[in-house]
Amino acid sequence: MPDRVVRGVDDLVADARSRIERLAPDEAWQAASAGRALIVDIRSDDDRRRDGIVPGSLHVPRTVLEWRVDPASGWSNPHVGNRDRRLVLICSHGESSSLAAAALVEMGFERAADVSGGFEAWLASDLPTAPAPQREDDGLPGMAGPE
Repeated sequence: MPDRVVRGVDDLVADARSRIERLAPDEAWQAASAGRALIVDIRSDDDRRRDGIVPGSLHVPRTVLEWRVDPASGWSNPHVGNRDRRLVLICSHGESSSLAAAALVEMGFERAADVSGGFEAWLASDLPTAPAPQREDDGLPGMAGPE
């Protein structure tokens, strides 16, 4: 058996970031506000309840992201749109969103990007936030519309 190259998470993140665009929080907000991008929040419900959300963002938990964006999956969220739409992912600190955005690029979402520094940087930039909405239905995660 040939020697296998073992890569660490830092290598995976660096590779992902070489294939995606990274936006500063204010750049992401400007793009979303102008209708040039959709911010997709991949954080957990607990993080969102604790810290708040980006107004107008679409919540798609990381665990179901690929299924919710793939129009052929049978489980796609109709609010995502097509592969030409610019999706800007945001996580808590800007690490998971890089990996997730790179996965979307591989799926044909060539304009997928992420927010540098994640929601932590969003808060530090004093950009708009809102409380996470209370979900009253037991629908599938990641299927609601923008918040």
